[in-house]
Parts: sequence; C-alpha cells; structure tokens
Amino acid sequence: MTTETADARTDTPAEVAGPVLDIAGLEVRYGRGRRRRRALHDITLGVSSGETVGLIGETGSGKSTLARAALGLVPLSAGTIRIGGEDVSAYGHRQWRALRRRGVVQYVFQDPLRSLDPDLTVEDSLTEPLLIQGVPRKEAAARARSFLDRVHLAADLLERLPGELSGGQRQRVAVARALVTEPRLVILDEPVSALDSANRVQVLEILKELRDTGVALVLISHDLGSVAGTADRIAVLYRGELVEVGAARDVINHPRHAYTRLLVSSAPTLRTGPADRSEREALRALLNA
Repeated sequence: MTTETADARTDTPAEVAGPVLDIAGLEVRYGRGRRRRRALHDITLGVSSGETVGLIGETGSGKSTLARAALGLVPLSAGTIRIGGEDVSAYGHRQWRALRRRGVVQYVFQDPLRSLDPDLTVEDSLTEPLLIQGVPRKEAAARARSFLDRVHLAADLLERLPGELSGGQRQRVAVARALVTEPRLVILDEPVSALDSANRVQVLEILKELRDTGVALVLISHDLGSVAGTADRIAVLYRGELVEVGAARDVINHPRHAYTRLLVSSAPTLRTGPADRSEREALRALLNA
C-alpha cells in the first residue's frame, strides 16, 4: 500500500522546526487475547503549522480512533505522538489534563451541543477556557468578541444560549471556542456533516481563513468532496491503514489507491463525467479480494 513518510522529525521544539503534530508508527489495538482487534496499523503522518490535512475514510476506517489517540483518549499499542515538539505518547491523565489546560490542542465535535454547555451563554463558553488559564476577565471578554468576529458572528450573540442559535451558528461558536486559547493544533471531527449546504460552505471558508493564524488543522470527514477545497493535503484511511497521502489536488486528480479512486468516483462534486457504476463495483471487488 502507498503511504507517505511524515515530515523530517527532530527533537527540537516545534517553534524551531518540525511538524506541530508528528505521528510515527502508530498502532492501536482493542480487546484482549484472541479477540484483540487492530484498529490502526503503522500510521505515520505530520501536520505543519498553518497546514490543513483532511483525514478521509468511511465509517470504521479508523478516523475517530486516530483523533482520540492524538488527544490521549485511547492507549497506544506502539509508536509515538508528538504535539508541538512534546512527546505525549506515554502521558497519563494528569499530563494530558495539563496540556489541555494550556490550550495546546483543541477538539471540535460533529455536534456542537456535545461541547457547548447548554446553560452557559456564548460569552461564558468563550471566556471559560481563558479564565481557567488565568487570563483577566476583561481581557478574556475582549478576546471572546474578537474570536466571535473571526468566525463571522455578530457580537449580539454573546448573551445567547446555545439552544437559541441555529446549527450553523453553534458550530461556528464551537470553532471560536477551540481557537480562543490560540492552540497549536485543532482536530475537527466531521464538523460540517450535520449542516446544510449554505452553513457547510461558511464553516469550510472560515477554516480556510485560519491558515494565516499558523494553527495546524486536522479535518476529519467521510466525504472527500467536502474537504477537497479546504485541505492542503489529504490522508486516506482504509481499514486502519493510511493508504494514500498527498497534496489535495494530486490525490483528487490522480488517485493512486483503489479505495481513493472509489471515494473520488463516489463524490458528485468531484466527478469529471457521468457516474460509472460498473467502475465503482470493480473497485469494490478489488478492495474486497
């Protein structure tokens, strides 16, 4: 299978050199004894400052497991994970908690209601992580307004509760909350799959604008078409393995792996001609052989 080696690794801090997220030889296995199942195998991937990497694959491919591993939520069976030059592979609960409090890495859920407290106003949701870090309340409030503007929402939403917002507004608030601590890395798990087409475009445009901030983004999706115009690179997961990684344009226009070709042929917005059912069936047969 075709894979791409991650960026050159170094033991120097990420501010000097190296990717913000650096995964090498990652293995994750679930279960015990004969029922032990391999969820991820030999994953090597780097994401640099200011870069957006789209992590693509169908349900069960290992996307969410990879995200959870990068967030310290599942134990590693092998391999290493470095975030901002810091080896977090063997971190325990307290170390991960300290890392999250520092705001180095943030996570955006598919459903913002999972990450936004329904009893907190938008302003409270945005200022809470800053207050935890010891930022003065007045400065935290100013940053909340600034980041709400960055996701193209009006300041008058600050006093509203999540239940008073539309789905698109809630997701943009969730993005603002992830950004307000100015993290090095943000992982977004299917952030637009529950949105209508208009809101999906708005959120993806906001993510494109974040390149200038230097934050590294991992954009997880089952839909290659939804991230094609947003990601700088695309990494394709199939049955727990990275089968193809490359520049977004190259992966879409010249897919090398049969699974990637199947994803491209199945995405209406990426087709260059009529859908060819026989081709897709042939690719499915090749993958299942």
